[in-house]
Amino acid sequence: MDLSLSDEEKSIREWVRTFVTREIMPLEPTVLERERRNEQGLRPEELKELQDKAKAAGFFGVQTPEEYGGMALGAVMMALIEIELGRSFVQFRFAGDADNILYDANAEQQASYLLPTISGEKKSCFAITEPGAGSDARSIRTSAVRDGDEWVINGEKTFITGGNEADFCMVFAVTDKEKGANGGVTCFLVDREAGWTSKPIDTMGEWGPAALVFQDVRVPHSAILGGEGHGFDLAMRWIGRGRYLLPARALGASERLVEMAMEHARNRITFGQPIAERQAIQWMLADSAVEIEALRWLVLSAAWQIDQGMDSRHAQSMAKLYGGVKANEIVDRVLQIHGGMGYTRELPVERWYRELRLLRIYEGTDEIQRRTIARNLLAAHASVRGPLG
Repeated sequence: MDLSLSDEEKSIREWVRTFVTREIMPLEPTVLERERRNEQGLRPEELKELQDKAKAAGFFGVQTPEEYGGMALGAVMMALIEIELGRSFVQFRFAGDADNILYDANAEQQASYLLPTISGEKKSCFAITEPGAGSDARSIRTSAVRDGDEWVINGEKTFITGGNEADFCMVFAVTDKEKGANGGVTCFLVDREAGWTSKPIDTMGEWGPAALVFQDVRVPHSAILGGEGHGFDLAMRWIGRGRYLLPARALGASERLVEMAMEHARNRITFGQPIAERQAIQWMLADSAVEIEALRWLVLSAAWQIDQGMDSRHAQSMAKLYGGVKANEIVDRVLQIHGGMGYTRELPVERWYRELRLLRIYEGTDEIQRRTIARNLLAAHASVRGPLG
């Protein structure tokens, strides 16, 4: 097996690594100070400045097809990029990307939604989760009833990423109760001007989701994305677009955290010796290093399967489950190694502690991943011998 990177992959990874070190990490003290004052961390104008610097170097639309002006990078390369971005808690993303299902838009919709999203003129959000329908996406209750050439949407969505800043949303609603999820759910492109409202949800981390309310919101029939009744297929494609990228970013965070722990352990003196000489500390570092390496190959294996055109959903579920559990264990050890200082807000450890906890819930809980993995094995859709077994 050839586990080496190509010269292009190495070059891209090194550029991102340098960009994170020189441009993003220096902002961390400022972001921490703002968050301690309950202010926004990285401000929109600061994010745009960083994105413009990256764009000037050619990093724009990293996953966007070339015909839309993007780089069209593969899954392995995207995993390597996310690992590097994960080494800072400052929430940065490259400009020029759009939700994968927006490419199903017709020509008129692409002009109104896809292209402005890629250019940065508009912001989108994906609205499927409801107060009573989280991991069970088939149980959504938001409805859309046809009235002539229009549809009237009523319902509520919750924990919608970017929902409070979005100019338009991709909202999923039941259009035919008799057909259920397969054929009875439709996706609509709905401008904020149509009348839906949003409200931020306060969380223990810096992730800023929102609650969305649709009350007699009217949209034209032309607002349907991907065809009437095809909403559930679109939703599953959106959810599965890159689940491996979440543990990839957690992997980068884990690497940085363990490096911080090693530096502290070398410098912290107790009873005349650095705590790095204590077996208890050494074992925590050793266990963390093994888990980081295991996670690395779970993530890269899932990404490699995507690039090979294989069905990687099983591998992505395994990577997300392992990544969420182990990243939380690693940050807990790192906090323990730092002792009282790790518990303070003077260091970013407690911030990462809160942020990484989300990974065990977001885009499929640990329990859902275990359910998926077990069902795949029991139904012989996957094997414990792996994809090449």
